[in-house]
Amino acid sequence: MLPDDVAPRSETSHHSAPQVTLPPLDTDVAVLTAALVDIHSVSDQETPLADAVESALRALPRLEVTRIGDTVVARTQFGLDSRVVLAGHLDTVPLPTVEGAKGTVPSRWEPSADVGNLPADEAVLYGRGTTDMKGGVAVQLALAGLIGAEGGPQTERDVTWVFYDHEEVDAERSGLLRVAREARDLLEGDFAVLLEPTDGVVEGGCNGTSRYVVTVPGVAAHSGRAWRGVNAIHGAAPLLTALAAYQPATVTVEGLDYREGLNAVRIHGGTAGNVIPDTTAVEINYRFAPDKTLDQAHAHVLGVLAEAGFSGDAVQIVDGSPAARPGLDRPAAAAFVQAVGGEPMPKFGWTDVARFSELGVPAVNFGPGDALLAHTDDEHVTAGAVRTCLRAMQDWLLPDSPR
Repeated sequence: MLPDDVAPRSETSHHSAPQVTLPPLDTDVAVLTAALVDIHSVSDQETPLADAVESALRALPRLEVTRIGDTVVARTQFGLDSRVVLAGHLDTVPLPTVEGAKGTVPSRWEPSADVGNLPADEAVLYGRGTTDMKGGVAVQLALAGLIGAEGGPQTERDVTWVFYDHEEVDAERSGLLRVAREARDLLEGDFAVLLEPTDGVVEGGCNGTSRYVVTVPGVAAHSGRAWRGVNAIHGAAPLLTALAAYQPATVTVEGLDYREGLNAVRIHGGTAGNVIPDTTAVEINYRFAPDKTLDQAHAHVLGVLAEAGFSGDAVQIVDGSPAARPGLDRPAAAAFVQAVGGEPMPKFGWTDVARFSELGVPAVNFGPGDALLAHTDDEHVTAGAVRTCLRAMQDWLLPDSPR
């Protein structure tokens, strides 16, 4: 049974009519990317885009559509022997604050495309989310429009599309996590592709990530009588020295080399320019390979900190997300790699493939755009990168269909 706030396809959605609409889903996928970017969707403001996606998908007669909050799930129900999941998030990080930044909203083409003319493959689309990850979402929608339309091509596998909210913020707010809690069956599948930017290369699994805060105590005093206090910032020196000397491992998992990292990422301390600080907090991030569980990652970091002299109440585990093994030895994953080509690589950052892995669904990252451009002031993607990704996905899902 679906939860109360889930609208099945046969019912009228409880959400208001969309204020914005998308172009037809058979529009050139690069143009569709620009249209997605132009709908402002910073985290917490995804509703207009979710409305537009829901409206476009509900118009496709061969799809069953469900909405949970601002996450939209569409599925074929062809009764085939296997099911694949194509997932992507709708939200973006906040817009650039630097004057003149290109990676903002609305989008822009360089060189500019005349009305009615399609941008050339080498044309560059600038805008927030072009890389992370409106290009991937456009590929999802283009495939849904093709497969879900009346008289659309027959796939070899049933397909589920997931368009979810709140990926760029705290994990507990993730729309994907909410669906996993409330309607887990919607995410079932034999294999999943997360269309995060990978420059068109299959990236298997992902590193895990965990955060810690180490509190260093001191004694406040007037800086003119510093000998009467204990400087907490100075007290953090052994910790920072240990982190600077730490040698991160490179771990091979199923043939892919994952690089780890343990770093101080933020430090807080001090109250005024004439006061010896009585406390300092150092925030630490650990990126760990998928040979470790989250508990093993915590144990490793706590051991490193203990050797530096910090343990017990001085160390707080703030959060953690598990790693995901590549799963490239699974038949569905091997078939995907063969269809799209290229040499698989490891994913060093954390992505939601880890959530699918926890659900027992092997998953990879594969999408258009350079991940190094995500969240930058000049975030961009080329028209050709998005089109190439779509063709690769069609080669996998619809190998016998004409292009």
